[in-house]
Amino acid sequence: MQVRSTTASDLDAVHRLLSTHGWAHRLGTVEDLGRLISASQRALVAVEDGEIVGFARAITDGISNGYLSMVVVAQPFRRRGIGHALVEGLVGSDPNITWVLRAGREGAAEFFAKLGFSASTTAMERPRR
Repeated sequence: MQVRSTTASDLDAVHRLLSTHGWAHRLGTVEDLGRLISASQRALVAVEDGEIVGFARAITDGISNGYLSMVVVAQPFRRRGIGHALVEGLVGSDPNITWVLRAGREGAAEFFAKLGFSASTTAMERPRR
């Protein structure tokens, strides 16, 4: 398995992956996804045997704060360390950056806890309408 930066040629495959794994309501078109990725400072894919099996993106200033926006691994490839590799690739090892995320999906809190994240009592949210 290889983790690498997302390229323009990955957009169709990433869109299919996200659409079939619970993110269709947040995506829009392939062009919309391209704009999301362009506006993100970090976007990675996980590739196995030439197939994109995972995707993650983050927004960060690279100095103090970061937000993990999407971490998705195709169902047949879960529990193989792919999500872990994607998150590690995004957040890196800089201890000075505080990373936040929304862990509302089933199993997400447990997954991210294994990567050093903990529940916060200080976060606030203004949800989309």
